[in-house]
Amino acid sequence: MDRRLAIKWVLVAAATLTVFDRLSRSADAVPLTKAKGYGPDPDLMKAYLPGDLWPLTFTPQQRRLAITLCDLMIPADDNSPKASDLKVHDFIDEWISSPYPGQAGDRKTILEGMTWIDAESSRRHGGPFADAKPEQQTALLDDICDPARALPENKMAVSFFKRYRDLTAGGYYTTPEGMTAIGYVGNVPLPSYDGPPPEVLKKIGLL
Repeated sequence: MDRRLAIKWVLVAAATLTVFDRLSRSADAVPLTKAKGYGPDPDLMKAYLPGDLWPLTFTPQQRRLAITLCDLMIPADDNSPKASDLKVHDFIDEWISSPYPGQAGDRKTILEGMTWIDAESSRRHGGPFADAKPEQQTALLDDICDPARALPENKMAVSFFKRYRDLTAGGYYTTPEGMTAIGYVGNVPLPSYDGPPPEVLKKIGLL
C-alpha cells in the first residue's frame, strides 16, 4: 500500500468516526445562523446547490483559504482529483452554515481556526495563508497537525486542524469520485452469481 492510499484510509476512518458524530459543543463566540431548520422535506427531484437551503458563511478570503487547505490535505494524484475539484470547500461552508445546534461547535472551531491560520501566516510570512509559498504552508500546518508535537499555546489550532481534516475527508470520500478512489463499490449487483459453492450447500445438508 502506497503512502497516499494509507493516508486515504486513515482519513476515511477518522471521518467515519467524527463527521456524523454530533456531540454538543460550545458556540458562544460564533452565533448560529438565522436560517430556519427542520422545515418541509426538500424536493427530491431538484438538485440543490450550496446556499439554496440556507445562507453560506465564507467570505471570499475565507473561501480562498478553505480551497487551499482542502487541496493541501487531499491533493490530486494519477487516480483521483484534488479536493477543491469536488467542491469539498463548499461542503464545509454549507456544513458550518447550517442552522442546527449540532453544527454550532464546528462553526466556531472552523471560523476561529481560519482566523488563526491567516494571522499566523501574516506573522511569519507577511500575508494570508493562501498567498504563502507551498513550503511555507506545509511548515505551518506541520506545527499543528500532531497534538504530541504542537506547542501548548496552539491547542485551539490543533483542534481546528483535526476537525477541518475530518470534514475534508468526509466531504471528499462521500462523493462518487472519492468512493472510486478508495475502491468502494457500494450496493451494486455482482456481474454474475452462480449460487453458494457446493461445499457450503453440502455442509448445510442441501447436497
